[in-house]
Amino acid sequence: MPEKLVIIPTYNERGNLERMLPELLEFDPALEVLIVDDNSPDGTADLAEAIGRERGRIHVLRRANKEGIGPAYLAGFKRALELGAELIVQMDADFSHPIGSLPDLFRGAQTHDVVLGSRYIDGITVVRWPIERLLLSYFGNVYVRALTGMPVRDTTGGFKCWRRATLAALDLDRVRSNGYAFQVEMNYRAWCKGFSLLEIPIIFMDREVGTSKMSKKIGLEALLVVAELRLRKAFGRL
Repeated sequence: MPEKLVIIPTYNERGNLERMLPELLEFDPALEVLIVDDNSPDGTADLAEAIGRERGRIHVLRRANKEGIGPAYLAGFKRALELGAELIVQMDADFSHPIGSLPDLFRGAQTHDVVLGSRYIDGITVVRWPIERLLLSYFGNVYVRALTGMPVRDTTGGFKCWRRATLAALDLDRVRSNGYAFQVEMNYRAWCKGFSLLEIPIIFMDREVGTSKMSKKIGLEALLVVAELRLRKAFGRL
């Protein structure tokens, strides 16, 4: 049973995983990785399995269709719980989340239930984003905080560590969001159940290889979902 497991959802990330998987395995010999692949036509899952056969500590969950980051992570969470992982990390495949910050996440999880890698707790620590995307993200987070009351400056970030007991206590089958909204909903559900959230500063680097899955539609969905979550909480239907 892995003590520390990193979940990486993928779709056409072969070029990034060729570098990232060896770096992760070498960075922490106790770390295991779960690739959740949505049937990438570029052979991402095949590459991950090949590296796993050579080096070990890599699990691959193949999904039949591309359904987005929310369903991919939910499937990954359930598999991580089946594997018995104690500390479960969400991480992108494109090096936007710093591997060097993993020890900080794990240290934070010794005292808190969810540890969030934050782009906005120590100023704005985002590199290579166009200004319109940065503004949408930053002020979207201001909106989320105002509407939900969550004491979190970066509610939409995708680099975080969950304690096993926290994920096990959430009803994952009730989570319906995707994209940025998925990150908000997971944080909100944990916070509403009384779990403690800790933010640590990270430097977020935009991808160099591949294409971002972010779009205006995903950003707008997050804004609408936040209002829905707040209403459901108010009526006791969260």
